[in-house]
Amino acid sequence: MSSPGIGANQREGTRKSSASDVFRKVGDGAVNVAVKEPGRFFALCLDTVRAMFVWPFQWREFIQQSWFIVSVTVIPTMLVAIPFGGILSLQVGGLIRQLGAQSFTGATAVVAIVREASPLVTSLLVAGAAGSAMCADIGSRKIREEIDAMEVLGINPLHRLVVPRMLACAFIALFLNGLVSVVGLVGGYTFNVLLQDGTPGAYLASFNAIAQLPDLVQAEIKAFVFGITAGLVAAYKGLNAKGGPKGVGDAVNQTVVITFMLLFLENFLITTLYFQFVPQKGM
Repeated sequence: MSSPGIGANQREGTRKSSASDVFRKVGDGAVNVAVKEPGRFFALCLDTVRAMFVWPFQWREFIQQSWFIVSVTVIPTMLVAIPFGGILSLQVGGLIRQLGAQSFTGATAVVAIVREASPLVTSLLVAGAAGSAMCADIGSRKIREEIDAMEVLGINPLHRLVVPRMLACAFIALFLNGLVSVVGLVGGYTFNVLLQDGTPGAYLASFNAIAQLPDLVQAEIKAFVFGITAGLVAAYKGLNAKGGPKGVGDAVNQTVVITFMLLFLENFLITTLYFQFVPQKGM
């Protein structure tokens, strides 16, 4: 018979080992999220940049992916841009009217739409529609071991799959940003004239009161950077998908969430640098 003291010691040792296992799992998870995952993603970014300069460039894949992104994002982008521009125009117009400067509604709407709204709408749609589809495609290739087969044949998956998709996202994001700007301004103009009894001439004449060409340039830079980020995150999560179809679905969900977080962080950083180095236009 075992003595009561030995049983108590065994139970105490079991509790200590289970507690240490829990702490170890929590610590490993925190280290993985804070250090390992960002490190792997940064390494993928460096390898992708190096693969960009490998000849020949995959023009066929680039064109196919560009057309795919256009097909899944153009109509949703226009449908989102119209109410987005209208809401901004209504909110800004109401505030400007309270301040007694209704003639500058067009200028403030241009600044709000071109500087902030159009890059964000573009990036969210590129990440949500195109990025998720790219992650699902690459993740499906991963679980079917097509990526491993390409590596065995001496084909670099980054050069063959990731680079064309990343550049397609950035290339199409430039044009989608311009589309959102135009459609948003037209929607804002319509809402201001029809619902707020604004003057069409005053709305159009005030375009250049505050806005300037660098505003459009920084919006295009934002869209380009956001497109590259969406493509890289989608490729990273797709290449690291595990666990069959469920793992691919989890990777797609993680792609959307991580991309949105990075886009808002990048938007804050680029906007801060823009206001630091570009003087703003006065009234």
